[in-house]
Amino acid sequence: MALQHRPTAPHHSAQDALRVLETVARHTSGVTDAEIGRGSGLDPERLTPLLRMLRREGYVEQTADGLYVTGEALARLGSAHGREQALREQLQHTLDRLRDSVGAAVYISRYVDGEVSVTQYADSPATPRVNEWVDFRVSAHATAVGKSLLTQLDHAGRRDHLARHRMARLTSRTITSDRVLLSRLESQPATVPVLDLQEYAVGTVCAAVPITAGSAVGCLALSLPVEHAHRLRRAADELNRSAAPVLLSLAI
Repeated sequence: MALQHRPTAPHHSAQDALRVLETVARHTSGVTDAEIGRGSGLDPERLTPLLRMLRREGYVEQTADGLYVTGEALARLGSAHGREQALREQLQHTLDRLRDSVGAAVYISRYVDGEVSVTQYADSPATPRVNEWVDFRVSAHATAVGKSLLTQLDHAGRRDHLARHRMARLTSRTITSDRVLLSRLESQPATVPVLDLQEYAVGTVCAAVPITAGSAVGCLALSLPVEHAHRLRRAADELNRSAAPVLLSLAI
Protein backbone atom coordinates (compact mmCIF):
# COMPACT_ATOMS: atom_id res chain seq x y z
CA MET A 1 0.00 0.00 0.00
CA ALA A 2 1.47 3.34 -1.06
CA LEU A 3 0.71 6.67 0.59
CA GLN A 4 -0.32 9.93 -1.03
CA HIS A 5 2.10 12.58 0.26
CA ARG A 6 0.34 15.93 -0.04
CA PRO A 7 1.94 18.53 2.26
CA THR A 8 -0.49 20.87 4.04
CA ALA A 9 0.00 24.11 5.98
CA PRO A 10 0.28 22.32 9.36
CA HIS A 11 3.00 20.08 7.88
CA HIS A 12 5.01 23.14 6.84
CA SER A 13 4.50 24.67 10.31
CA ALA A 14 5.73 21.48 11.97
CA GLN A 15 8.79 21.41 9.71
CA ASP A 16 9.56 25.04 10.57
CA ALA A 17 9.10 24.29 14.27
CA LEU A 18 11.58 21.40 14.02
CA ARG A 19 14.13 23.78 12.49
CA VAL A 20 13.59 26.18 15.42
CA LEU A 21 14.03 23.35 17.95
CA GLU A 22 17.22 22.19 16.23
CA THR A 23 18.60 25.74 16.48
CA VAL A 24 17.66 26.07 20.16
CA ALA A 25 19.10 22.63 20.99
CA ARG A 26 22.47 23.61 19.48
CA HIS A 27 22.79 26.47 22.02
CA THR A 28 22.74 24.71 25.39
CA SER A 29 23.28 27.97 27.31
CA GLY A 30 20.38 29.74 25.58
CA VAL A 31 19.79 31.65 22.36
CA THR A 32 18.04 34.91 21.40
CA ASP A 33 15.09 35.05 19.02
CA ALA A 34 17.29 36.96 16.53
CA GLU A 35 19.84 34.14 16.59
CA ILE A 36 17.06 31.56 16.18
CA GLY A 37 15.83 33.49 13.15
CA ARG A 38 19.27 33.47 11.57
CA GLY A 39 19.84 29.80 12.40
CA SER A 40 16.45 28.63 11.12
CA GLY A 41 16.13 31.04 8.20
CA LEU A 42 12.71 32.23 9.43
CA ASP A 43 11.71 35.89 9.47
CA PRO A 44 10.22 37.45 12.66
CA GLU A 45 6.66 37.34 11.28
CA ARG A 46 6.91 33.56 10.92
CA LEU A 47 9.11 32.94 13.95
CA THR A 48 7.11 34.79 16.61
CA PRO A 49 3.94 32.61 16.46
CA LEU A 50 6.07 29.45 16.25
CA LEU A 51 7.97 30.39 19.42
CA ARG A 52 4.65 31.18 21.12
CA MET A 53 3.32 27.73 20.18
CA LEU A 54 6.54 25.98 21.25
CA ARG A 55 6.46 27.71 24.65
CA ARG A 56 2.78 26.87 25.15
CA GLU A 57 3.45 23.19 24.34
CA GLY A 58 6.51 23.05 26.63
CA TYR A 59 9.08 22.43 23.89
CA VAL A 60 11.05 25.60 24.68
CA GLU A 61 11.30 27.82 27.75
CA GLN A 62 12.39 31.42 28.10
CA THR A 63 14.90 32.34 30.80
CA ALA A 64 14.72 35.47 32.96
CA ASP A 65 17.10 37.27 30.61
CA GLY A 66 14.99 36.43 27.54
CA LEU A 67 17.02 33.57 26.11
CA TYR A 68 15.35 30.44 24.73
CA VAL A 69 16.34 26.98 25.97
CA THR A 70 14.89 23.53 25.33
CA GLY A 71 11.84 22.68 27.45
CA GLU A 72 10.73 19.73 29.53
CA ALA A 73 8.36 18.33 26.89
CA LEU A 74 11.20 18.10 24.37
CA ALA A 75 13.41 16.32 26.91
CA ARG A 76 10.66 13.77 27.69
CA LEU A 77 9.93 13.02 24.02
CA GLY A 78 13.61 12.89 23.16
CA SER A 79 14.30 10.24 25.79
CA ALA A 80 14.21 6.58 24.76
CA HIS A 81 12.97 5.65 28.24
CA GLY A 82 9.22 6.15 28.62
CA ARG A 83 8.81 7.92 25.28
CA GLU A 84 5.51 6.19 24.46
CA GLN A 85 3.91 7.38 27.70
CA ALA A 86 5.39 10.86 27.27
CA LEU A 87 3.96 11.05 23.74
CA ARG A 88 0.47 10.05 24.90
CA GLU A 89 0.59 12.64 27.68
CA GLN A 90 1.83 15.37 25.33
CA LEU A 91 -0.83 14.57 22.74
CA GLN A 92 -3.53 14.51 25.45
CA HIS A 93 -2.40 17.93 26.65
CA THR A 94 -2.68 19.24 23.08
CA LEU A 95 -6.09 17.59 22.53
CA ASP A 96 -7.49 19.01 25.78
CA ARG A 97 -6.42 22.50 24.72
CA LEU A 98 -7.84 22.01 21.21
CA ARG A 99 -11.17 20.78 22.64
CA ASP A 100 -11.49 24.00 24.63
CA SER A 101 -10.35 26.31 21.82
CA VAL A 102 -12.61 24.86 19.09
CA GLY A 103 -15.50 24.04 21.45
CA ALA A 104 -15.86 20.45 20.25
CA ALA A 105 -14.79 16.92 21.07
CA VAL A 106 -11.50 16.18 19.26
CA TYR A 107 -9.86 12.92 18.20
CA ILE A 108 -6.61 11.49 16.87
CA SER A 109 -7.03 8.53 14.56
CA ARG A 110 -4.50 6.29 12.80
CA TYR A 111 -4.68 3.76 9.99
CA VAL A 112 -3.00 0.70 11.53
CA ASP A 113 -2.67 -2.70 9.81
CA GLY A 114 -5.39 -1.80 7.33
CA GLU A 115 -7.90 -0.63 9.92
CA VAL A 116 -9.22 2.68 11.31
CA SER A 117 -8.28 3.21 14.94
CA VAL A 118 -9.20 6.19 17.15
CA THR A 119 -6.17 6.27 19.44
CA GLN A 120 -6.93 9.29 21.66
CA TYR A 121 -9.66 11.84 22.21
CA ALA A 122 -10.66 14.73 24.43
CA ASP A 123 -14.29 15.39 25.34
CA SER A 124 -16.24 16.95 28.19
CA PRO A 125 -19.86 17.19 29.36
CA ALA A 126 -20.21 20.33 27.21
CA THR A 127 -18.48 18.71 24.21
CA PRO A 128 -19.54 15.03 24.19
CA ARG A 129 -17.79 12.55 21.92
CA VAL A 130 -19.55 10.64 19.16
CA ASN A 131 -21.50 7.57 20.22
CA GLU A 132 -19.73 4.73 18.35
CA TRP A 133 -22.95 2.94 17.47
CA VAL A 134 -21.25 1.21 14.52
CA ASP A 135 -17.61 0.16 14.86
CA PHE A 136 -15.38 2.83 13.29
CA ARG A 137 -13.32 0.07 11.64
CA VAL A 138 -16.24 -0.94 9.40
CA SER A 139 -17.67 2.54 8.79
CA ALA A 140 -14.76 4.47 7.25
CA HIS A 141 -16.94 5.24 4.22
CA ALA A 142 -19.32 7.24 6.43
CA THR A 143 -17.06 9.05 8.90
CA ALA A 144 -14.89 12.14 8.48
CA VAL A 145 -12.08 10.22 10.24
CA GLY A 146 -12.35 7.26 7.87
CA LYS A 147 -12.55 9.36 4.73
CA SER A 148 -9.59 11.51 5.80
CA LEU A 149 -7.49 8.37 6.36
CA LEU A 150 -8.60 6.87 3.04
CA THR A 151 -7.64 10.05 1.13
CA GLN A 152 -4.06 9.47 2.30
CA LEU A 153 -3.90 5.99 0.72
CA ASP A 154 -3.31 5.38 -2.96
CA HIS A 155 -6.13 4.12 -5.20
CA ALA A 156 -5.23 0.46 -4.65
CA GLY A 157 -5.15 0.97 -0.87
CA ARG A 158 -8.60 2.55 -0.91
CA ARG A 159 -10.04 -0.23 -3.07
CA ASP A 160 -8.52 -2.85 -0.77
CA HIS A 161 -10.14 -1.24 2.28
CA LEU A 162 -13.57 -0.97 0.64
CA ALA A 163 -13.34 -4.58 -0.59
CA ARG A 164 -12.89 -5.73 3.02
CA HIS A 165 -15.65 -3.56 4.51
CA ARG A 166 -19.12 -3.43 2.98
CA MET A 167 -20.43 0.13 2.57
CA ALA A 168 -23.55 -0.17 4.70
CA ARG A 169 -26.18 2.60 4.73
CA LEU A 170 -26.05 4.06 8.24
CA THR A 171 -28.26 7.11 7.60
CA SER A 172 -30.13 8.50 4.61
CA ARG A 173 -26.99 10.58 3.82
CA THR A 174 -24.45 7.72 3.78
CA ILE A 175 -22.61 7.17 0.50
CA THR A 176 -22.95 3.49 -0.40
CA SER A 177 -21.51 3.56 -3.93
CA ASP A 178 -17.79 2.79 -4.03
CA ARG A 179 -17.56 4.59 -7.38
CA VAL A 180 -19.01 7.80 -5.92
CA LEU A 181 -16.89 7.59 -2.77
CA LEU A 182 -13.64 6.87 -4.65
CA SER A 183 -14.32 9.82 -6.96
CA ARG A 184 -14.84 12.14 -3.99
CA LEU A 185 -11.74 10.88 -2.20
CA GLU A 186 -9.67 11.38 -5.35
CA SER A 187 -10.80 15.00 -5.73
CA GLN A 188 -10.47 15.93 -2.03
CA PRO A 189 -7.93 18.79 -1.68
CA ALA A 190 -5.28 18.05 0.97
CA THR A 191 -5.73 21.49 2.52
CA VAL A 192 -9.53 21.24 2.92
CA PRO A 193 -11.03 19.38 5.92
CA VAL A 194 -13.08 16.26 5.15
CA LEU A 195 -16.67 16.57 6.43
CA ASP A 196 -19.30 14.12 7.65
CA LEU A 197 -22.73 15.77 7.56
CA GLN A 198 -24.83 13.17 9.40
CA GLU A 199 -23.48 10.35 7.21
CA TYR A 200 -22.41 8.21 10.18
CA ALA A 201 -25.01 9.20 12.78
CA VAL A 202 -28.14 11.34 12.69
CA GLY A 203 -27.62 14.31 14.97
CA THR A 204 -23.83 14.56 14.59
CA VAL A 205 -21.53 16.41 12.17
CA CYS A 206 -17.76 15.92 11.99
CA ALA A 207 -14.62 17.19 10.27
CA ALA A 208 -11.11 15.75 9.93
CA VAL A 209 -7.71 16.94 8.69
CA PRO A 210 -4.67 14.77 7.79
CA ILE A 211 -1.68 14.48 10.14
CA THR A 212 0.54 12.09 8.20
CA ALA A 213 3.93 11.73 9.90
CA GLY A 214 6.50 9.78 7.89
CA SER A 215 4.95 6.51 6.72
CA ALA A 216 2.15 6.63 9.32
CA VAL A 217 -1.34 7.70 8.17
CA GLY A 218 -3.32 9.71 10.70
CA CYS A 219 -5.86 12.47 11.13
CA LEU A 220 -7.13 14.98 13.65
CA ALA A 221 -10.92 15.27 13.89
CA LEU A 222 -13.76 17.00 15.72
CA SER A 223 -17.44 16.31 16.22
CA LEU A 224 -20.40 18.59 17.00
CA PRO A 225 -24.10 18.05 17.69
CA VAL A 226 -26.09 18.91 14.57
CA GLU A 227 -27.60 21.97 16.29
CA HIS A 228 -24.06 23.42 16.17
CA ALA A 229 -23.57 22.55 12.49
CA HIS A 230 -23.29 26.25 11.64
CA ARG A 231 -19.97 26.25 13.54
CA LEU A 232 -18.51 23.21 11.74
CA ARG A 233 -16.54 24.86 8.94
CA ARG A 234 -15.07 27.55 11.17
CA ALA A 235 -14.15 24.96 13.81
CA ALA A 236 -12.65 22.69 11.13
CA ASP A 237 -10.50 25.54 9.78
CA GLU A 238 -9.28 26.27 13.32
CA LEU A 239 -8.53 22.57 13.83
CA ASN A 240 -6.52 22.56 10.59
CA ARG A 241 -4.54 25.63 11.67
CA SER A 242 -3.91 24.02 15.07
CA ALA A 243 -2.70 20.63 13.80
CA ALA A 244 1.01 21.58 13.86
CA PRO A 245 1.59 20.74 17.58
CA VAL A 246 0.19 17.22 17.01
CA LEU A 247 2.41 16.69 13.99
CA LEU A 248 5.37 18.03 15.91
CA SER A 249 4.84 15.58 18.80
CA LEU A 250 4.73 12.68 16.33
CA ALA A 251 7.81 13.89 14.45
CA ILE A 252 10.15 14.39 17.43
